[in-house]
Amino acid sequence: MRAPAPAYASNDGVIDAARAALGGMLLDAVDHVGEVALHVRREDLYDAMIALRDTPGLAYQQLMEIAGVDYPDRTERFEVVYCMLSLTRNHRLRVNVATDEEKPVPSVTGIWPVAGWLEREVYDMYGVLFSGNPDLRRILTDYGFRGHPQRKDFPLTGFVELRYSEEAKRVVYEPVQLAQDFRTFDFMSPWEGAEYVLPGDEKGALPQAKGAQTPLSADAIAKADAAQTPTKVPTAPSEPYAKKDVQHTGQSGAGEPDPGNQKRDKPVESDVIPTKGGGQNQ
Repeated sequence: MRAPAPAYASNDGVIDAARAALGGMLLDAVDHVGEVALHVRREDLYDAMIALRDTPGLAYQQLMEIAGVDYPDRTERFEVVYCMLSLTRNHRLRVNVATDEEKPVPSVTGIWPVAGWLEREVYDMYGVLFSGNPDLRRILTDYGFRGHPQRKDFPLTGFVELRYSEEAKRVVYEPVQLAQDFRTFDFMSPWEGAEYVLPGDEKGALPQAKGAQTPLSADAIAKADAAQTPTKVPTAPSEPYAKKDVQHTGQSGAGEPDPGNQKRDKPVESDVIPTKGGGQNQ
């Protein structure tokens, strides 16, 4: 079954109908990227909202959301934005109101009770005042909170921090102590050619020359020099007893086969005289 409301309603004729209904209460009307925004005088907000709700052809019955925007360079730096919905026309609309830190915006809680909490959020985030709101209290009341966090000049570090104190056996509040430099981030990627030595890369680097700038420590340089010095082959145990004036291999015996333990190798005059049993110990 088809719904009685159209699937999509165009903006054609919306601004003309709003001009006719609001008259001098309307400061400006903009149709941008398919969205209509009406800029209304702050003092006439309440009457303008009733006209947008009750005028045939507009019929924006519901308040869907209230948001805030901060423009620090403007005299009236804040804009309160009301998001409206027409159920019968299936069409949305925005109403913008400008103000500053001191001039209150008329509350619309008398038209839509849901505006009570939404206005309270805008006040908490931006500090915009609403005249007629019966419950305009802070929401962020913990942590010794001061200021309004959605303002663009809000101090990002805060003022106090809390921690558990082992000495006091409870949570204590203290002034903010930054243990490191704040917002000194390096966004250079190592794949894009970083201009510094990444932690750990200095272990694979060698000094270019004596006295050249290097990230290595004195101990690392000494180890690198030791690695480049040719090592000396250790001497054989018999080298100190070798003949130094040998002219050819016949004198040294090098290269000749020596089966060892031959008869001719026995001494001619042995100091050991065998006994009659065949052995000197018998």
